[in-house]
Amino acid sequence: MRFVKYSRPVVNSKALTQPYYSILSNFKRLAVAMGKSIVAFVTKYKLYHLLFWFLYHYFWWSLTSGSVIEAAQNILFSPYSTKFLFYVVMQALGVYFNLYFLIPKFLKKGNYLVYIPALLLTVILTSAGIIGGYHVNAMVVGIPFEELFKIAPSEFFQLFKGNALPSTLASMTLAMSIKLTKNWMASEQHRNTIEKEKLQTELKFLRSQFNPHFLFNTINSIFVLIHKDQDKASMSLAKFSELLRYQLYQCNEPFIPLEQELNYVENFIELEKLRQDLKNMELHVELDKSTMSNLQIAPFLLVPFVENAFKHVSHHKTSKNWVNIKLEVLEKNLWLTVSNSKNILTLAQKEDANGIGLANVKRRLELLYPNVHSLEIIQDNLAHKIRLQLKLSDRAVEKNQIA
Repeated sequence: MRFVKYSRPVVNSKALTQPYYSILSNFKRLAVAMGKSIVAFVTKYKLYHLLFWFLYHYFWWSLTSGSVIEAAQNILFSPYSTKFLFYVVMQALGVYFNLYFLIPKFLKKGNYLVYIPALLLTVILTSAGIIGGYHVNAMVVGIPFEELFKIAPSEFFQLFKGNALPSTLASMTLAMSIKLTKNWMASEQHRNTIEKEKLQTELKFLRSQFNPHFLFNTINSIFVLIHKDQDKASMSLAKFSELLRYQLYQCNEPFIPLEQELNYVENFIELEKLRQDLKNMELHVELDKSTMSNLQIAPFLLVPFVENAFKHVSHHKTSKNWVNIKLEVLEKNLWLTVSNSKNILTLAQKEDANGIGLANVKRRLELLYPNVHSLEIIQDNLAHKIRLQLKLSDRAVEKNQIA
């Protein structure tokens, strides 16, 4: 007798369950798509307003009855459901007629003589429509009006004054308050956006105005130096290229590391050393870099003061001319003192000493460091001195602030 070996076929459980996972995945995608469509439809046609008015009136009915459960039963399962529906629909119609027709057409245009009577008429007609809902409610449930509401049908004014009118005035006031609040918030946001864009535009303009001013002075100095000393002119041009590299590539952010700015100041001073006649001028520079790690500063904020000192230093032949520059940082407070000797200025020279460079940096300080800086300018017939105190930050100012 021969025995035949029987082997059970291998069943791939994954293959069997794969269609079910596929169906479940498709069902989830369909549910998500339907949910998004419903949300879009409700948002587009503002159907969520219906929910708001339903909850609003349910809230007041709950306060009147003293029970949220009793209020829900009265609204959904009592003979008074039709009356509740009239409150919701009529007041919603009155509110939206006021918000989207009367206010834009008359109130916003300042036509108060038309708006106020039209608003009062809307309130009266809305309240009267609600009273009509009482009669419709009695007809729908088939119960006499007096038996259903415990009041004679002829007591129209009592229902109007005691129920419909106060409720309509309350809903009108609430809706107008919400609308006015939304409009105020939108206008404030728009105003802040415009103000921010205005400040950003002004800051960019001030920086672009500063750069050509600096370029003009430096190129003019190198041009003069070419005819006097070509070696110095060549060294000056090399330093000048380093300054341009800094301007083009290293300071494109609203705030940069303080160390970068001070390196720029040092290069500028080196350029002035090559340009100035130091035989008859004393230059004292003290830049303390020991406590400036992680501190940030707006670019091109310190150089105008240094540039102004070199530009307006005196050129006495019989007495010494001098420029003193001192910078230190103490507990995130930057202290800069720049002073220089000067000639007895004519009126034109005095106006030039307060020209575009210092005017721009003053404005930038007001915009970038409001209430956290102080700038003191002291000058007499012999010397000019500035003292700047600046509160620095460990990080750059947030983009949603002035930058």
